[in-house]
Amino acid sequence: MSTNHLLDPEIRPIIEQLPSMEMSLATLPMVRQATAEMMYGKSDADAVNVTRDEVYAPGLNGGPDVRCLRYSSNARRTPSPAYIHIHGGGYLLGAPEMMDIWNLQAAAEQSLLVLSVDYRLAPENPIPAPLDDCYAVLAWVHENAEALGVDPTRIAVGGESAGGGLAAALALRARDAGDYPIHFQLLVVPMIDDRTGTAAVPGHPTTGEFVWTREKNQLGWNAYLGDAPRAAPQVPSRAETLRGLPSTWLATAQLDLFRDENIEYAQRLMDDEVATELAIYPSVCHGWQMAEEAAVSKRYKRDYFEALRRGIDAELI
Repeated sequence: MSTNHLLDPEIRPIIEQLPSMEMSLATLPMVRQATAEMMYGKSDADAVNVTRDEVYAPGLNGGPDVRCLRYSSNARRTPSPAYIHIHGGGYLLGAPEMMDIWNLQAAAEQSLLVLSVDYRLAPENPIPAPLDDCYAVLAWVHENAEALGVDPTRIAVGGESAGGGLAAALALRARDAGDYPIHFQLLVVPMIDDRTGTAAVPGHPTTGEFVWTREKNQLGWNAYLGDAPRAAPQVPSRAETLRGLPSTWLATAQLDLFRDENIEYAQRLMDDEVATELAIYPSVCHGWQMAEEAAVSKRYKRDYFEALRRGIDAELI
């Protein structure tokens, strides 16, 4: 069914202007290039008194070093909290530069250190590589907290779409390993359930028409998982229990393919006694934040930074 009539009128023009790109493993190089041209870029860090540079965390288990974009306000008070950010892209594409302006704002306004992870992408690097890269950065921040000027008791993780899925997976892995605690997770339309978009779990017909479809979702999951088990932590929704995870802010959207898996995950977190806030934005689809001037996007942006501030500042329980 067509859901175009359900889109927020302020969002619809942006969604309609997006180029129609057929995504497959064969067209992936072209899609990556088009995404880079459209979405990558760096804002003026000096204008907000932030130092932005590249750092490398040692790879896990002999893997390659992991590039991160580091953002630190020149007025940052140390030891400060840290936010490990993980970009989206369906596990197939993307880079830290996609969220440069958001990470600059977080560093500038919240006196925290931001590290955005350039994890390896599928299908060239399926699980465990992407999650290993994120875990390597978490380990590096903990083990070098004093040199980085970071309070190791106030480390947050988060991301959008596949980045939200990796953040959720990272929180599960860290909980189970017990070595590197995470204080808070910020999950924006996280990609957390490999079953969504299959014949068995197609999702509600009002979801998944725009930007990220059922077909793209299955392409992403199959490439990302490769021969790995369809199990947690790499598939967060398959975890037997969510008890013991960090406090959570989870945002989703009414027309997004991930809506129902996101709502179910938030309910499970609450049932397992994890402090959880769920935000559902009406009449918008995956990627609605691209319509920056829309009222719903402005509200989401306020909510995002307020949730990050609140989550990091919350007292440990």
